[in-house]
Amino acid sequence: MHLIVTEKNIAARRIAAILAPKNPKKDRVSGVDVYRYEIVSDEEKQETVVVGLSGHIVGIDFPKEYNNWQKVEAKTLIDADIITTPINRKIVTALKGLGKKASRVTIATDYDREGELIGVEALNIIKQVNPDVSFDRVRYSAITPKAIEAAFSNATNVDFNLADAGHSRQVIDLVWGAALTRYISLAAGRLGKMFLSVGRVQSPTLSLIVDREKERNVFVPTPYWEIYAELQNTEGKTFSAQHSTRRFLDKKEATKVFKKLGKKAELKGIEKGKKTDQPPTPFNTTGFISAANSIGLSPANAMRIAEALYTNGYISYPRTDNTVYPETLDLKAQIEIFKEGPFKEYAEALLEKAELIPTRGKKETTDHPPIFPASLAKESDLKEDEWKVYELVVRRFFATFAGPSEWETMRLKLDINEEEFRSNGARLVEPGWRWYYPYNAPEDRLFPELHEGDSLKVIKKDMLDKETQPPGRYGQGRLINIMEELGLGTKATRHEIISKLYSRAYIHGNPVQPTNTSFAVMDTLETYSPTITKPDMTKLLEENMDRIAEGKIKESAVLEESREILKQVFSELDKNREKIVESLQAGLREDKIIGTCSSCGNELIIRRSKRGGRFIGCNNYPNCTFSLPLPRSGQIIVTDKVCEAHGLHHIRIINSGKRPWDLGCPQCNFIEWQKTQQEEQAKQPKKEKPKSIQDLEGVGKATAGKLEDAGITSVEALAEADPVELAKAIKTSVKRVKNWQISCNGTVTVESNSTAEGSSTVKGNCTVEDA
Repeated sequence: MHLIVTEKNIAARRIAAILAPKNPKKDRVSGVDVYRYEIVSDEEKQETVVVGLSGHIVGIDFPKEYNNWQKVEAKTLIDADIITTPINRKIVTALKGLGKKASRVTIATDYDREGELIGVEALNIIKQVNPDVSFDRVRYSAITPKAIEAAFSNATNVDFNLADAGHSRQVIDLVWGAALTRYISLAAGRLGKMFLSVGRVQSPTLSLIVDREKERNVFVPTPYWEIYAELQNTEGKTFSAQHSTRRFLDKKEATKVFKKLGKKAELKGIEKGKKTDQPPTPFNTTGFISAANSIGLSPANAMRIAEALYTNGYISYPRTDNTVYPETLDLKAQIEIFKEGPFKEYAEALLEKAELIPTRGKKETTDHPPIFPASLAKESDLKEDEWKVYELVVRRFFATFAGPSEWETMRLKLDINEEEFRSNGARLVEPGWRWYYPYNAPEDRLFPELHEGDSLKVIKKDMLDKETQPPGRYGQGRLINIMEELGLGTKATRHEIISKLYSRAYIHGNPVQPTNTSFAVMDTLETYSPTITKPDMTKLLEENMDRIAEGKIKESAVLEESREILKQVFSELDKNREKIVESLQAGLREDKIIGTCSSCGNELIIRRSKRGGRFIGCNNYPNCTFSLPLPRSGQIIVTDKVCEAHGLHHIRIINSGKRPWDLGCPQCNFIEWQKTQQEEQAKQPKKEKPKSIQDLEGVGKATAGKLEDAGITSVEALAEADPVELAKAIKTSVKRVKNWQISCNGTVTVESNSTAEGSSTVKGNCTVEDA
């Protein structure tokens, strides 16, 4: 039996459908889908089974004795044993069952470090039950009949060096991440779900974001003034011009010039020219992510969609550094695919060219081609976001064969009372590649018909007060580009690193903004162990992994070097243990401050009640009991936006798998909730006030007796009682007592999950959970 192993079930199904002489038979082995077919040659039958994995089916970890954070020192993880553990036991069992019967195994996982490692993991499981089985490897860049048939006709060897490079990354990331995360989390007193994550790629990336925010924070804006004039020709058509001193740094000078301007302008000169925009280079992963980000897709979402399009055969493999189409790729044939369908007009225009010469980028590799459309899709075949990405890939592919776009430019020189003004215009005269790829295209800036010496009317003049702006925050696409430039991560991992920073509440928003927790962690690390925050160390390890893949160095040597670097880092940390604890705890406290208490002027901070609920409370408690409710779940991000009415920082709530919830000002939010509750209660029909306690729903003789023992003998006494203390006295829930009080026409608000998506209920200025 010939066993073919692919990376995912969908790839297994498609590859089986391509290779089978007729429809393959779907079967289940140990609860895993497999696809069977037979090939008959020379009266012999060869059974083939195709099975799909689910990415990594085994993982690496430390032995159980290292799991206790409190008892096991973080630095002992550096030299701890690494064990392999099954992630998907069903697939492991299925592989062993199929492997026993196999006479030949073909590894058909994705061709890159990760894919090679996944394939070798599967092969090692099979060899446990069938040590002498023969095996080979197929490599492909698209799941199309042509690409798959060519790959299986040219099987090659498994690249164990490439797999070792992938394995070394797993080990290094585990050891560095686990050891440093444990150390920093313990130092900060942040355990459980609130642990502080640190990593060899994650931390230098976060440092970039924090450093940019610091630049913004220390930036001192410089005021300047701009002067504009709105001009009109004899036909009544208008255009705008700006004073040739684009920025006046002296207001007096700007005012003097502005007052000098009269009602007439003279066109002194017209300078015409041409500007050429060269077509873009083919998409590699970084270029694709950046382009997808510019049309509204996050890096993680863009890659998820691209992976789905690849496994369904619509585009080529999306994880590639290459920006040069290989000679083996029949480019004309790829364009001819689109002679039918929605891109017919564009394909036909390219095929009319005498010669198809694509652009070339600076990076050329041999593993995979740049991303290109592998087959024709209809918009009805795909989801909205999938079509968006597919169309982006198709149009970029076409644009790489197109000519440059040509612009006709015009620069005007004008005079208003001996003050020089200028105006620039441009008109697209030859669309070239922009016809195929219209994203983010600049608009025409057209002038009315003008001639040198024309006299123009000044119909409006403006002097604008402006100030210089701080450096902009990084968008996710820009951040991916910077990570690539600095050697942080790989094409396959950079978007995942950014997603981790979001999920761990280190950053929020897009453009990316760091939280106060980020400042606390990065400031501490940069002060006491800067190695962790700099890209140099990560870049060195990445280069070493490349050398493993090339067979120039053994994996064991790279792992040993990484451990030695980490030991040096821990040496720095241990020398400054007390200072690190102090620095982290002081910095993290800043992340809990919401603003100033309106009652007493002390700080309002995020606090925990005795029962674990969260609320905003005054630092002057118990002298001041001002408080506001907070949602029971989700990570709380204190943003830099401040409420004009209450002076409190706006809050954002992050729940895994959901969109961030911008709660805004917690006091405004609570006031709005109170208003909604009052409106809802006003709609309810008024109930007649009960005459005795036993008239209340759910109060029988036994409960009435308990209430009497607690000193509650009348409806009025019950309405005025403290619900928390009374609930404790008679051993019932606070909610039940409060509902009785409502029935008594009391003043306590009914507990409701609608309070800020499940926040603690508030009585007056004090949360019930903390009362």
